[in-house]
Amino acid sequence: MQYIWAFLIGGLFCVVGQLLIDYTKLTPARILVGYVVAGVFLTAIGVYEPLIKFAGAGASVPLTGFGYLLANGVKQAVQATGVSGIFTGGLTAASGGICAAIVFSYIMALIAKSKDQS
Repeated sequence: MQYIWAFLIGGLFCVVGQLLIDYTKLTPARILVGYVVAGVFLTAIGVYEPLIKFAGAGASVPLTGFGYLLANGVKQAVQATGVSGIFTGGLTAASGGICAAIVFSYIMALIAKSKDQS
């Protein structure tokens, strides 16, 4: 049942994003930023943590999950180091994922051949 809930919640995030692309004039970049900000906001008001516990990867993998990760990193860093944690906590919490994205992107750039789009 846990897999079904993860699929449904993750799919709901995708449906909302697709509807925003289809029926608004928002660019995909603005929608992506909106998802991250929504994750931070929902974490700040205490709504996103129960959603992650309920839906698992269906809530932690989308961009809202990245916002949740950043918000939790800042929260923990502020508790540990004080005000300086505001600036360091989010990047510290997300550093593993960011590093993996850079490394795998570089590997794919070496493997794949680029082509002109024309």
